[in-house]
Amino acid sequence: MRSSNRPPVSRMVEDILGCKWSLTVLHLVRQGICRPGAMERKVPGLTTKVLNERLRKLTAFEILQREAFPEIPPRVEYRLTEFGQKFIQVLDSIELLEQEIRSAPQISASKAAP
Repeated sequence: MRSSNRPPVSRMVEDILGCKWSLTVLHLVRQGICRPGAMERKVPGLTTKVLNERLRKLTAFEILQREAFPEIPPRVEYRLTEFGQKFIQVLDSIELLEQEIRSAPQISASKAAP
């Protein structure tokens, strides 16, 4: 069942694969780094603005879930949703295919032609 806020999966894959920071954020969350400040410290070059944009997008896609804790100072954490865990498997399959392609021996076009 598709949520009314979520675009088609093919569109999400295109959007996420087209942005290195989305993949980076998903990788961090999978590693258990779920607080934005910790994400920024872990990845040189990842700015607060870009991180917040990616987190908003991944939350809108319902891949991540945002949890705000009523504390002072405020604390926010992100986790993969059930859909997000399934979506990550799609990205893992793409990465595995890429690794297989890179490690396969190259066959020249002249040898492959009949």
